Amino acid sequence: MSDCVVLVLMGGPDAERTVSINSGTRVAEALRSTGRFEVRAETIDRINGATLASMAADVILPILHGSWGEGGPLQELLEADGRPYMGSGPTAARLAMDKSATKRIAEQLCVSTPRWQEFRLGDRVEIDGSVVVKPLNDGSSVGMSFCANQLEAQSAAEALARTRGRALVEQCIKGREITVGMLGDRPLPLIEIIPAVQYYDYEAKYLRNDTQYRIQPADLSEAAAREATAATVQLMQAMGCKDVARADFIVEGDRAWFLEINTMPGMTDHSLVPKAAAAAGISFPELCTRLVEMALLRAKKLSPTNG
Repeated sequence: MSDCVVLVLMGGPDAERTVSINSGTRVAEALRSTGRFEVRAETIDRINGATLASMAADVILPILHGSWGEGGPLQELLEADGRPYMGSGPTAARLAMDKSATKRIAEQLCVSTPRWQEFRLGDRVEIDGSVVVKPLNDGSSVGMSFCANQLEAQSAAEALARTRGRALVEQCIKGREITVGMLGDRPLPLIEIIPAVQYYDYEAKYLRNDTQYRIQPADLSEAAAREATAATVQLMQAMGCKDVARADFIVEGDRAWFLEINTMPGMTDHSLVPKAAAAAGISFPELCTRLVEMALLRAKKLSPTNG
């Protein structure tokens, strides 16, 4: 497969551009290390179809995060381009990026999720007690606020809605934060996140080196681990996610509360899917190789000569 040209896209116009560049650079290096591919890495902003078509590739890995790069618009360009690409298609990408849409699907599947409210300017926060206010279409804890009461939540939600149009207000459940990664249709080992600070925010995810990660279920409730894994598989199938995803939960006793699902998880040295893959005996170069192979196999199955 050494004559296979892999195009790794990174960057994008979204708030997580730096994380994307770190992820994409690491993926490109890992693929080169295998000696199996010709790897071309491109740092992009917001591109159009003509620009994408000018980039030579047999298969494309869009390692981008945020509403444009991960939430549908780039996937629409990739779909129109016609070449094999890794990851979810436009519909699944848009659903997963919109936290309120994801919450509705979770509720339809009877997946436990904290009480929530989609907030627009002019609304009143309806959830009492401590809540989390977050953008509806960003990841990496960008723009997230933890609020102790409705007054704080009202102020935070209004500020976010003023710049983003909408916000998600979500009941804050105290518990242990875990994540379930998916590689294809295979759940990866659960990882518990133990930040050294109060909350697992952007700095704890990408900048600090004192966040701890524990492979579970070492001391996690078996019922909660089973619930989180089953919910992740259900959501990925129901939403049409492909190749790779990661769902986040808060565990409270035997209950796993679903928070959100990511269709292009980070691939930095701090990121959770690479850690989960390593716990399953999958090295980072092998993980990246499998992503390429899944995209190529799907394209082969969908080609006219293969029915």
